[in-house]
Amino acid sequence: MIRAEYIWVDGTQPTAKLRSKAKVIEKTDKLGDLPIWGFDGSSTNQAPGDASDCVLRPVFCCPDPIRGGDNLLVLAEVLLPDMSAHPTNTRSACAEAAEKYASLDFWFGIEQEYTFFKGTRPLGFPEGGFPPPQGGYYCGVGADEVFGRPVVEAHLENCLQAGLGISGINGEVMPGQWEFQVGPLGALGVSDQLWVARWLLYRTGEDFGINATLDPKPARGDWNGAGAHTNFSTNAMRTSYQPNIDAAEALKTRHDLHIANYGYRIEERLTGLHETASYKEFKYGVSDRGASVRIPWQVEVEGKGYIEDRRPNANMDPYTVTCLIMETVGDAALATA
Repeated sequence: MIRAEYIWVDGTQPTAKLRSKAKVIEKTDKLGDLPIWGFDGSSTNQAPGDASDCVLRPVFCCPDPIRGGDNLLVLAEVLLPDMSAHPTNTRSACAEAAEKYASLDFWFGIEQEYTFFKGTRPLGFPEGGFPPPQGGYYCGVGADEVFGRPVVEAHLENCLQAGLGISGINGEVMPGQWEFQVGPLGALGVSDQLWVARWLLYRTGEDFGINATLDPKPARGDWNGAGAHTNFSTNAMRTSYQPNIDAAEALKTRHDLHIANYGYRIEERLTGLHETASYKEFKYGVSDRGASVRIPWQVEVEGKGYIEDRRPNANMDPYTVTCLIMETVGDAALATA
């Protein structure tokens, strides 16, 4: 027998949370062998008390690096008892979009920024005061500029042991602020694995007594916020340069819709300062981290590649963000094909 930790996204508003519980099952490593399960939706903002049953259907599994052995982490989508998608199930729309635009072969890479807290203050912030201004913390080294590295390294190791497509880590601009990257993967793959990597971040922090938050503006004042920059490409973008420009132009046409769905309190982060463009405007440029969308310099030099949507908040839903990008860029690409 093994333990399978079922993980799902709840119905908390305005930003969903992760929930999980363990089930003892016969040993398996196949997704199709994992049983459907259920939970009390009245305790997760997903059902009323008089009709509380919700269904968990496994959609992704991987080795459990916390328990070790043959134990599993199981990401499940939430269904209603009639087996239709629950209203909070944003994965369902993402799956439909991924199928609709499959011919374009979208790849995504998401840069997940987050901030460690110890008690009520960001890790590295002294009690009753503030640390030196940001500057040396980004990719820094040394106990005076780096806070939380043991947790970061443990999280990275857990992600690797789980077989997730994590592609890097780095210290960010504010004390106690870090980033990990997942991808490149398809829309469902990168979104599923980002949710599992987030769960592992929170679970790893438990062992150190440190909390990780995806708050988009964890410290007021002259400090960077936390984002989830979303890099993406289609097959055409990876082949020639103009489709990269076309993708940026397409994103411009639905800027307000994207902003409305890129994470709660986005206006506090996208101010036009701290390496952001204002949420009120859309602009793109080569190597411009003050733009809504950045075209990396090597893409211009090589004449092909990908672009980076810098607007999504750290607390964004990856299913929603990748779905919107596929719809906006995909419709424009298919219209001109």
